[in-house]
Amino acid sequence: MDMFIQQLTNALVVGAFYSLIALGYSMVYGIIQLLNFAHGDLYMVGSFVGFTVLSLFSGQPGILGVAVAFLASMLVVGLLGMGVERIAYRPLLKASRLTILITAVGVSLVLENGTMLSYGPSFKVYPYQLPTTGFHIGNATITFAQIGIILISLVLMIGLQTFVHKTLYGKAMRAIAIDQTATSLMGIPVNRIISMTFFIGSALAAAAGMMSGLYYGQINFMMGFIVGLKAFTAAVIGGIGSIPGAMVGGLALGILESLGTIYLGSEWRDVFTFAILILILVLKPTGLLGEKTTERM
Repeated sequence: MDMFIQQLTNALVVGAFYSLIALGYSMVYGIIQLLNFAHGDLYMVGSFVGFTVLSLFSGQPGILGVAVAFLASMLVVGLLGMGVERIAYRPLLKASRLTILITAVGVSLVLENGTMLSYGPSFKVYPYQLPTTGFHIGNATITFAQIGIILISLVLMIGLQTFVHKTLYGKAMRAIAIDQTATSLMGIPVNRIISMTFFIGSALAAAAGMMSGLYYGQINFMMGFIVGLKAFTAAVIGGIGSIPGAMVGGLALGILESLGTIYLGSEWRDVFTFAILILILVLKPTGLLGEKTTERM
């Protein structure tokens, strides 16, 4: 039982990371039907921006320094996401899906290799270590840092859900997802809304990257590859294009991974994840909360 509680806590932390990244996948797919495979690398870049800002502080940056680095990471990566959309994707929006998908893979390689050239290929130790204090339930230890990560992730996810459903910009995003041409004819600035969608999705991925760096204590230029694939899996599990689905899918994947680790062993963790992806695609292609769409001829 103690091991189950410990693994469940770890699962919620990892699931929160997956959910934040999966939201970017779902938002971009929902609005322009693009599988942005460079999105996992924005998570990686977010962790490196946080690393850079924290390194500017002499000694321990403290909570205020971490908050500054956190916001700076979200802002810089959000703007980077907008730049990627403007330079790499927007000129190809009317091209075939395969063309834009290959472009996304190219952007991913540029981000990975650009980071490697800037910071080197070795792992970097994060300048700030989260405190390990917390409380015990039996032999399980739940740290305040874990609780903080889960709460911050929930605040960001609830904030996004509120933004999408309660603001004019959010309503414009949903309208574009339904019919981009009709939305444009109604005078809504489609390109600006798409750029904003990339900003929000990239900023959420950066938040996950920064918290991941703080949580695990080290980062690497390839860290976005596997996590990005798992976040994509989480988006598919929840129903890609669905914001609540991305949240549920990320948390579900984190929990399923942890249960798989307990009963099958940690070496089967990635196999377990992608086996779930195949099962979902076979049994329920629209995901847990996705809606079936009909293509009109």
